[in-house]
Amino acid sequence: MGSMGEYEVKQLYLPRGTTRGEARRLLTDHAEYGHWELARLRLFPDGSRRVWLRRRVIRAVRTA
Repeated sequence: MGSMGEYEVKQLYLPRGTTRGEARRLLTDHAEYGHWELARLRLFPDGSRRVWLRRRVIRAVRTA
């Protein structure tokens, strides 16, 4: 197991015409309720965005 930890990744597509406010609200909801963090955002020339979110995978450790 690596020392960096493991992450679960989720990809979102925000179509062109999505306002900055709508995008912020969507990402804030994912962060607050799903514990996701922004890993990468790509803005395309047509105005659409592809967003990569990640969150740490918590592994349950069995105790004796």
